[in-house]
Amino acid sequence: MLDSPQFTPSPDGLAISISDLNKTYRASHKRPPKQALSNVSLQIPVGRVFGLLGPNGAGKSTLINILAGTVIKTQGQVRVWGTDIDQNPRQARSNIGIVPQELNIDAFFTPRETLDIQAGMFGVPAHERRTATILELIGLTDQAESYARTLSGGMRRRLLVGKAMVHQPPVLVLDEPTAGVDVALRQRLWDMIRALNAQGVTIILTTHYLEEAEALCDEIAILNHGRVITQQKTIDLLAGAGTKQLSLTLISALKPRNQAKCLKAFQTRLDAQTSGSKAAIETNVNTAAEPKTELMIRYDPAALTAGAIIAAAAESGFEIADINTAEPDLEDVFLTLTKDA
Repeated sequence: MLDSPQFTPSPDGLAISISDLNKTYRASHKRPPKQALSNVSLQIPVGRVFGLLGPNGAGKSTLINILAGTVIKTQGQVRVWGTDIDQNPRQARSNIGIVPQELNIDAFFTPRETLDIQAGMFGVPAHERRTATILELIGLTDQAESYARTLSGGMRRRLLVGKAMVHQPPVLVLDEPTAGVDVALRQRLWDMIRALNAQGVTIILTTHYLEEAEALCDEIAILNHGRVITQQKTIDLLAGAGTKQLSLTLISALKPRNQAKCLKAFQTRLDAQTSGSKAAIETNVNTAAEPKTELMIRYDPAALTAGAIIAAAAESGFEIADINTAEPDLEDVFLTLTKDA
């Protein structure tokens, strides 16, 4: 495990500060100008695992490339660990490590050589390099002298993380770090992300695996069409999802006429307890050897409680055998926020 790095405190307590950032790509080949980012403002506190989410084309890659210094912004201010990327671009780039989605590794170098060369590019003196400890952290000590072309895809992805860490940046950007890897490696990468964050590294994570963002991120921002739709702590984002699900398994299947009567009474009782936010009821009749009816109710927890739903079901003539609940997950929130944005 790496020794905890000693970072110079960020002057403003922010790992990344972005204000009114705009990026417009110029017209080319008869294509009109393209605005990739529009008035983006983000404040990412030191020490967070921060999720940057959005559908394809939302502007995430453009934002990361501006942070990395490979794309020039059109307008706005960006600070990395308190350093303005325009006033001191060299220091700003030293404050951040980028793990790209593409596997940009020279096939004819070993992992040890790859890390040493990368450290040299950042001006890290030979006696200050932590090549061996980085190799241990990313799980490539045994492959340290093997050519990169012989490594598996998962090993190459871990080597990318190691390359981004050679200059001990306080901010690490991981762009789709677990894309295309198996479940075991994904868990290992998750453990590595948590370990780095525990040492004080601020992590910015982009991912299309929403369960990954939900599991790792303290705070999340969602982009769409170049704009920030929301930035919230993950727990608050999930709490504000607005929909929960309750499934009731009935003791026996009802005859169609009785079922329709009970359902109508059930819906009436639920509507009477809500003010404009109706609960949606779905039914599923299992016609197996022991037929059962399942009721699935989607409702707004601010307007209705699970207890009230169960009571209304009993009062409507349903005999309940089992109850299951499902909390909204990040995918539900993401789809709700981006579908009309």
